Amino acid sequence: MKSATVEQRIEKSSNHLLTAEQVNADLSYLRMKRLIDILGSFIGLILLSPIFLIVAILIKVEDPKGPVFFKQVRIGKDETEFHMYKFRSMVTDAEERLKDLLALNEVSGAMFKMKDDPRITKIGKFIRKTSIDELPQLWNVLRGEMSLVGPRPPLPREVEEYSSYDKQRLLVTPGCTGLWQVSGRNSLGFKEMVELDVRYISNRNIFFDIKIIFKTVKCMISSDGAY
Repeated sequence: MKSATVEQRIEKSSNHLLTAEQVNADLSYLRMKRLIDILGSFIGLILLSPIFLIVAILIKVEDPKGPVFFKQVRIGKDETEFHMYKFRSMVTDAEERLKDLLALNEVSGAMFKMKDDPRITKIGKFIRKTSIDELPQLWNVLRGEMSLVGPRPPLPREVEEYSSYDKQRLLVTPGCTGLWQVSGRNSLGFKEMVELDVRYISNRNIFFDIKIIFKTVKCMISSDGAY
């Protein structure tokens, strides 16, 4: 019943798609959001540098030949490509092995998630469960490619399957965290994720962003819905 309800909402909203003019109309919010992103990412990179060092050492100890960071092409605002950074949590040939696992996808829609993904390393399981693997994205935030709060940046192959409704997610700068992450994360399907993102984009403001950030910290501590 839940997924049917989501589909009905999407069908009802498909004739009232958001536009770039609408989501970019509040310049004061956008400027304040960017200021918070710059300060938050800069301070975060400094304060979290000891964790960066420890995680880098652990990744190298488990797999000396592999890189510490994983760089992947993602789609950002206005369908612009950029390289998103994460701590490497998988084996070095993870992308090549993905094609053999697509049939085992445990999340509906245009994204891939697998709870017991065989490509994940031992340290990778821990940093993914705690979302520590996402911390290098603070560099993307500082560069302006991402925001602290916003929709998850999708892969190019995911965007190829997007409908016009789904593409509303790409009207704003993607985020390190968002309404999807604090509302169930991997327990939700693609349609639910898109609906939450559209809801966020339609109602976003500084207080909403701050609320999501605090909820994200709580989710990181409890590790709810993460794998």
